[in-house]
Amino acid sequence: MANDQEERTEEATPRRKEKERDRGNISKSQDYTSSLVLTSGVALLYVMGDDMLEKLKTMLFNALSDLNPVNISDNNFISIISPYFNTLCSILLLFFAFLAICSIIILRLQTGALFAKEALKPKFDKLSPSKAFKNLIDKINIFKPRQMVELVKSIVKGFIVVMVGIKIISQHKNELFGLIGADPSTGFAVMGAIIFKLVFSICILLVIIGFLDKKYQDWEYNKSIKMTKQEVKDERKNIDGDPMVKGKIRSFQIKILQQKMMSNVKEADVVVVNPTHYAVALKYRPEEYPAPIVVAKGVDFIAFKIREIAKNNNVPIVENKPLARSLYKLVEINGIIPQELYIAVAEILQYVYSMKKR
Repeated sequence: MANDQEERTEEATPRRKEKERDRGNISKSQDYTSSLVLTSGVALLYVMGDDMLEKLKTMLFNALSDLNPVNISDNNFISIISPYFNTLCSILLLFFAFLAICSIIILRLQTGALFAKEALKPKFDKLSPSKAFKNLIDKINIFKPRQMVELVKSIVKGFIVVMVGIKIISQHKNELFGLIGADPSTGFAVMGAIIFKLVFSICILLVIIGFLDKKYQDWEYNKSIKMTKQEVKDERKNIDGDPMVKGKIRSFQIKILQQKMMSNVKEADVVVVNPTHYAVALKYRPEEYPAPIVVAKGVDFIAFKIREIAKNNNVPIVENKPLARSLYKLVEINGIIPQELYIAVAEILQYVYSMKKR
């Protein structure tokens, strides 16, 4: 017999995916998230860098110009240092606040609105030393398929980063050699441009690698939550209900409807029969309905019961094979007869009313 993994050939149903989300089991790529956060940080530095550098230059200039070690003591150290500390915090806090917002947005876009109720439940079995040791062994076992994939990814990423760095540096080696003995401001400008190009190129490559990893994680996740044919059947049964139970409920409902229908035969004006296979009970109340309505109908045994109730309650029974068949097929219970049957039904009702007058 095939094992469970081999038998899981069916795609996960929406209900199964929802259950997995409740457990906190979703498809996510740490590489993709971290690459996007890193790229966002570089973009923020590019946008905010000039202002940050200007503030740092002003702070350093004031510190080197105004601070005199002779005037610093234990009593006034904090008051002298605090303005510079506040300036530094204002620079860094603004940058990290924007970076935190970008990180939250990136994570939300990847995972969606996730509130894993099952993940919040305490799992005391994880506190067991044997369980913790087993989890540690699983994580450091590089021969497991998942760990092998992560190891290969790390090696590939490291190799790509090194190769990109070597290529960009080799492209600008003449500029770098030309900085020997150059003016410091020129050197910083050239080095900054090369470093930015290097970092930007690495970010683009990491985003591409992260995107590919996200696709791989989606594929692996969908594979891990596949279901067996029996699981799909069981889930459908739980949603739709057990067919046997549904059958019993439907039988009970039909029985109730039939009992109600049979009680309406007593109020009928006439029963049209075929003569044994079909029976349709009609009622006409001009003040309530524009035309006669069918209050009961049936074939074979139900038709027999309708005729029996009609006889016991002195409801006239009229044989008309074509009309009985037409009424049974065209009109639902409590439905008004169609216009094309008006004349035929009117003739029967006229006959019944004349019989009652006699």
